[in-house]
Amino acid sequence: MPRFNQLEFDAAPGDERELGPAPSEASRDDREWLGKADADRRRGHYENALRYYSRALELDRSLVAGWVGQVQMLIMLGEYPEAELWAGKALELFRNQPDLLAGRAQALLRIGDRTRAAEMIDGALRQEGTSAYRWIVRGEMLVAARDDVDAHCFDKAVQADRDWLVPLEIALIYLEYDKPSKGLLRARQAAEASPASFYPWLIQARCELALGFDRQARQSLARCLDLSPRNVEASRLLEGLSEGGWSIGRGLRRLFGGR
Repeated sequence: MPRFNQLEFDAAPGDERELGPAPSEASRDDREWLGKADADRRRGHYENALRYYSRALELDRSLVAGWVGQVQMLIMLGEYPEAELWAGKALELFRNQPDLLAGRAQALLRIGDRTRAAEMIDGALRQEGTSAYRWIVRGEMLVAARDDVDAHCFDKAVQADRDWLVPLEIALIYLEYDKPSKGLLRARQAAEASPASFYPWLIQARCELALGFDRQARQSLARCLDLSPRNVEASRLLEGLSEGGWSIGRGLRRLFGGR
């Protein structure tokens, strides 16, 4: 698989810092690599997060969090068949591990295999305990099926884990399915929970732009750039607004109330 054969640490687009040379594995243990993966995930730098998860697994293949994170980052990057493959490999090591079942379900759903996806997420929810990710994937299943009770599952995810990353990644799911109004509510939750993090403001702006809320989007982008002055995506979006980047689709959303 190409992403696993070329694990290089390039600076991600919009990154305001220099990654520099990767530290030697001898100087870091697996938990430190997981911490770096989590930090990049919270910046939306999914390529680098994937590489860090992989580095952690090179040191300790028993890290379930590394396998789950790897699958989740592949999904974020749109590599759905690869995510499904690696979730399956991980499940050979950790039979019926619920978050790995959820990851495979999400990958299958994105591929278009809803029947197998439903079987996987049902299996995940039958396992002991609970986790936000299982409920996130169940909620996405309902979004994909155009079932209006998706909010119940997403609320359970937020209750299971108060981390602002949970509503943020729910917002990304709504954007994936072209439901920016619902995404905006979750992005606001993330921004309110972590106002000093730039990424929730960027996702909030993307939802606002999709709805044609230009003034609010400009404010969100300005806040994002206050926190991350060299953020390429925020600068590009703000420049587009300054140039009057209006579209028919956004205008229609404004007229008819969005989705």
